[in-house]
Amino acid sequence: MLIDAPKGLKDVVVTTTRIGDVNGAAGYYHYREHDAIDLARTRSFEEVWFLFAEGRLPNADEAARFAEHTAGLRELTASIREVLPAIARSGCTALAGLRTALSMVPSRPMWDAPMNERKADALKVSAMTPTILAALHRINRGLDPVNPRVDLSMSANWLYMLTGLEPSTWTSRAVEQYLIATIDHGFNASTFTARVVASAGSDVVSAVTAAIGTFSGPLHGGAPDRALEALDLIGSPDNIDAWVRERIEQGDRIMGFGHAVYKTEDPRARLLKEIALEQPTALTEFAVTVERKVTELLAELKPGRQLYANVEFYAGVVMEQCGIPREMFTPTFACSRVVGWCANALEQSEDKKIIRPVARYTGPEPQVGSPQIGSEQLR
Repeated sequence: MLIDAPKGLKDVVVTTTRIGDVNGAAGYYHYREHDAIDLARTRSFEEVWFLFAEGRLPNADEAARFAEHTAGLRELTASIREVLPAIARSGCTALAGLRTALSMVPSRPMWDAPMNERKADALKVSAMTPTILAALHRINRGLDPVNPRVDLSMSANWLYMLTGLEPSTWTSRAVEQYLIATIDHGFNASTFTARVVASAGSDVVSAVTAAIGTFSGPLHGGAPDRALEALDLIGSPDNIDAWVRERIEQGDRIMGFGHAVYKTEDPRARLLKEIALEQPTALTEFAVTVERKVTELLAELKPGRQLYANVEFYAGVVMEQCGIPREMFTPTFACSRVVGWCANALEQSEDKKIIRPVARYTGPEPQVGSPQIGSEQLR
């Protein structure tokens, strides 16, 4: 018996998970039993990464050993370093280049690999992702890649590899909080993609590269820079009303507003807004003005829709404040989300049932009784 699912599988439960969940009505999400925003406020990225890898928060000794171990996995192999210039010259985006480079990382199919090997592959892929992305960015700009440093935290090392300069304490912590808040977020499209690949018994690298392809779409991870571009297009507070009304009349989306799950304020946007206001700039103040006015206009023009600023809106503001180039906004997002993809792929690998839905055919009626093909036609 076929069951018709709603478009986009909205509200369809496809499996169970112990990793985390999103309560869109309450404006809340969690990793395991922990409030994700509380973790972003109080923990390091490595501690939360440990939570995703091991299912619990580490003690102080475990956190230190885990940070040391994962820092040691950041270095790229010689074979990957050698191909990065060719990837960069191809003209592809950083995320597309990441897919290509990660494909060179050996990874055994999860179907028959013991869990300790699957976890090792997941840690390796997650640790190498920022190194690959930063190297591709610098090569594209005619600069030499910056080797990772094992004495820096994940967020500080990311900024160091991008710029070649050790970041300030505030900048490093601001980026770290953003990264923690974006590790996982329910069964979004890229996470679901990773789990589909894992359900086939494939390897961790394949699950992650497939997820990256989904994630790169502007309706998913590729929106922080577009939200900031909207601020550029508006230009000044006097233009907000006319700009928003024109977008809505044309049926365009207001990038940085609205979410498929949240029916209230996005808690990630609230956190990032607070971070941005710790060291406010003209951009920060303008963004706050735009957010307030756009929210009012959306309530007026789309009554009952409950559209608020989402994570992309203030993510772009914070990353701009921290000196991250706009073309690296979405890759920065990927540096954290890869940890969530790996956790989901590993969890899915424990279920030996492949994800295999069906489609309802709506094309032309098939021709019944096709003529037989003679043996002479087969030669």
